Amino acid sequence: MQNSTNSPSKRRDVAGATIVVTGASSGFGRGAALKLAAQGANVVLGARRAAALEALAAEIESAGGSALAIGMDVSNARDVGRLAQAAVQRFGRFDVWINNVGIGALGLFWDIPIEDHARVIDVNLKGLIYGAHVALRQFREQGFGTLINMGSIDSEVPLAYQTSYAASKAAVLSLGRSLREELRLAGNEDIKVGTIMPWAVDTPWWTHAANYTGHEPRMLAMDDPEIVIDAIVRACVEPKEEMPVGWISHASNVSHHIFPDLTERMSANIAHREVEKASPLAPSTGAIYQPMTDTATIDGGIRARMKREDDQDGPSK
Repeated sequence: MQNSTNSPSKRRDVAGATIVVTGASSGFGRGAALKLAAQGANVVLGARRAAALEALAAEIESAGGSALAIGMDVSNARDVGRLAQAAVQRFGRFDVWINNVGIGALGLFWDIPIEDHARVIDVNLKGLIYGAHVALRQFREQGFGTLINMGSIDSEVPLAYQTSYAASKAAVLSLGRSLREELRLAGNEDIKVGTIMPWAVDTPWWTHAANYTGHEPRMLAMDDPEIVIDAIVRACVEPKEEMPVGWISHASNVSHHIFPDLTERMSANIAHREVEKASPLAPSTGAIYQPMTDTATIDGGIRARMKREDDQDGPSK
């Protein structure tokens, strides 16, 4: 067991830490990997799009950083184990594991094929369980570590048109809470677990989601990805049990504890109005089964499209 004074819980920054980031090819994962590497961390990148990961690793290393790219699918337990093994082989250990991958299926529950609901659970819940399992085994062996799970405000407030996604994110929050208690009971005080809970954010997630709403995806007052990326970086040294991100997430979290039924009804009404505002779109499985090749970006371009829709004063439905 290594000396726990090297624990991320005692770090003031990420310099010199080895950090595993799943879902690193786009969105939060890509942004966090770039920022963590710029601050001196070794980053281990995992995602299905191996070519995009290799390009990201090359970008990081050309800027003076250190990166390792591993093509993998979090819904495959062997792939997750291979990612952890590669990190240890290259860097001797990993200090932080960021369970970032998440997919969605948009639409009324009964309109979405059951296979798509199952895929959401395979990735969003089982994939995070696989990541947590390999990470905590490594952390217990070395005596320290930080597990960061990507939840959502849906972890607290279930949202209409995202039923299986919301269910998976509620499970992610429960997973983190239970793990914290088990670690306490086992005396592993230098192993930390935190859950990040953002509101809707403008990343490629919306384009990647399976969509059976009949409309382009959109949501009220989307946040910029940068605030979530910054929260992920902070969590690497200051993890908290629950980390709402952005004022809407904070407000929704508080409101749901005080007025749960009203908050759920208001959130559902918002989701319904946003669906009705959007431009028509044919049903699609998005990228939940096969990755897209042209969306390896941080920003999803959703706010720009929403502005065009709103400027048109009501697109055809």
